[in-house]
Amino acid sequence: MRVLVLSDSHGDRWRLLKAIDAQPEAKYIIHLGDGAQDMEGLGNLPGKITLQVRGNGDFDPDIPYSLHGKIAGVSYYACHGHMEFVKYGDQTLWEKARDFGASLVLYGHTHRAVTEYRDGVWLMNPGSVHQGEYGVVDITPQGVMPILMKIP
Repeated sequence: MRVLVLSDSHGDRWRLLKAIDAQPEAKYIIHLGDGAQDMEGLGNLPGKITLQVRGNGDFDPDIPYSLHGKIAGVSYYACHGHMEFVKYGDQTLWEKARDFGASLVLYGHTHRAVTEYRDGVWLMNPGSVHQGEYGVVDITPQGVMPILMKIP
């Protein structure tokens, strides 16, 4: 199963839609904040499940600051990252992974694309859609594989 991971679109709906169009096989679309308005109307994409968290530039109180759950049996934690102080390091993200038993942590905010694996946990920041970056996470019987991508 493929999960499309987007963050920090900052009003750039054109690039957001380019990333979505480039990944037609993605069943899940997760937006990690700072672009809630860009996601409006996308919740009805046929065959897609859309999830989003609120970033420091989003003001809809109905959007949560973080999500945790399971996708295809993989436990995840997703946030924008500003409440986890990611500009000062990733320690809080590793703690959240432990607290929620997550093997996948997704975050944004820094506009720097990152994948890191440590002690059975993948950490991924897809970068900024506005800067032409996004990510996918492939979940297979062999495991989890986060992949950083560029908008074509």
